[in-house]
Amino acid sequence: MIRRVLATAGRAPSGGNLQPWHVHVVGGEGLARLKHIMRERIADAPGGEDIEYNIYPPSLHSPYRERRFQVGEDLYRSIGIAREDRPGRLAQFARNFTFFDAPLALFCTVDRHMGPPQWSDLGMFLQTVMLLLREEGLHSCAQECCAQYPKTIGAFLDLPDERMLFSGMAIGYEDTGAAINQWRAQRTPLDEFAQFIGISSSSAARSGRFGRHERERSVRCTRKAQVSKTRFARCRHAMRVDAKITVPLKQM
Repeated sequence: MIRRVLATAGRAPSGGNLQPWHVHVVGGEGLARLKHIMRERIADAPGGEDIEYNIYPPSLHSPYRERRFQVGEDLYRSIGIAREDRPGRLAQFARNFTFFDAPLALFCTVDRHMGPPQWSDLGMFLQTVMLLLREEGLHSCAQECCAQYPKTIGAFLDLPDERMLFSGMAIGYEDTGAAINQWRAQRTPLDEFAQFIGISSSSAARSGRFGRHERERSVRCTRKAQVSKTRFARCRHAMRVDAKITVPLKQM
């Protein structure tokens, strides 16, 4: 199943067809060993290692700062951890490195020579993976926090010098009884992030119509990529794309 998902996700678009993603999937004894390594490393270096890229800009300004603050507050409130409970928050954060008890962990790495356009390609690839996992009945949790321990995880994966860690991902089944899964991250209203030029927002959908030939060509291209419009519509409501570090997962 995982091989099928990754093979299909490999059809995700990338500029110049560079396909800059590299993937490691870890499970079984290997994952148990990595969890042990990470428990010891977090105890020794709770603040992480020398990072190779900033997960967030050093000076996050409004409105992004408020959005990040709010999602953190909502997350910890859902599991009864107060803002002043620093040990509780750190313990919850450390659960990222047990991969929320999921049976599989995926790591996405990239060549160091690649730039921002190729990094955006990684995002398209990873979301395609997550959507396809939902179609298979699985859940996932993207984990950029893994980039806080690039040396340790990179050594475990035996990455060549020219490769760097971008993100991790936990893969398993959602624990529907977990309190942390009973909330949703807030989203900015459409009119705050979208502008319609030359058309009114109310007529935007109607203006998007096109001829039969173009429509059929679009459908063929979409099917060729094996990520159909119907599939996305079915998955987008089910996949927890707002769950960066929130989804407890259980064994397959």
